[in-house]
Amino acid sequence: MGAGQSTSQTQTQPNGGLHVLRVTPSSPASYSDIEPFFDFVVGFEGNSLSSDKAIDVSELERIVESHENRVLNLLVWNSKSQLTRVVPITPSRAWSQQHIRHDGPESDNLQPSLLGLSMRLCHPNNAAESVWHVLDVIEDSPAESAGLVPMGDWILGWSGGALGAENDFYDLVEAHVDKPLRVYVYSYDFDTIREVVLIPNRHWGGEGLLGCVFGFGLLHRIPPQPENREPGTIPAELAESEYEQLQLFTPADAHNLDHHHNSQGHSRHGSPEPGHLGRPTNGRLSRHP
Repeated sequence: MGAGQSTSQTQTQPNGGLHVLRVTPSSPASYSDIEPFFDFVVGFEGNSLSSDKAIDVSELERIVESHENRVLNLLVWNSKSQLTRVVPITPSRAWSQQHIRHDGPESDNLQPSLLGLSMRLCHPNNAAESVWHVLDVIEDSPAESAGLVPMGDWILGWSGGALGAENDFYDLVEAHVDKPLRVYVYSYDFDTIREVVLIPNRHWGGEGLLGCVFGFGLLHRIPPQPENREPGTIPAELAESEYEQLQLFTPADAHNLDHHHNSQGHSRHGSPEPGHLGRPTNGRLSRHP
């Protein structure tokens, strides 16, 4: 439903767009190649691609409504490739009717989503800044148990949506002490996004809630992938290494994090000064207990 081949259009960065935060399973969008966190809906085929023109959300809503059960070519800009492409999608309410009926009579007045996308109006530069680079993971820490990979992973957001300022993530961690915190993690090595469960706590045997150091800011943005890299493929330098044989990522529904941790096979990184939330201060990382 709504699937099709995307075609590239332009390298011009848009002045604004609808930042894709989530693609609902079984929705029309799930049959396309729209990628959460890295994709921005900037318009529809036929309107201007000028970077000086911000997206008209009202007009886009009207166009989506008028294309119910008909193919609509969305213009989608990707922050990794820096390209705007055409994504064919067929807006429909049929996919969500069953869920609404099961929700009971109080949901009769709900208007089902035509696309199955959760989005926010956002400038691409703002989204690119709001990532937390995993710099170091302490041995036997909650971060290691969850499968975070030092230097190769970035925190993009959490199950409640995107994050903005640097302290938003740290405050979120502190609000989830001894409670599961579902975060979305991007792996640069494998060019994929996965959902990871963190359980911040103070009784894991070291200092801090996660046992992990993060970098934030200009020097810690996600670097671009090589132009010849196919999305989701194993890079050549890792193809014949131990990564090929190991289960690298922690599923969000893992019931036994300790058991899963023992099967990760990640290299262990000791640290002379365990910490958990690295906050850059004057160019250096400070560690907070």
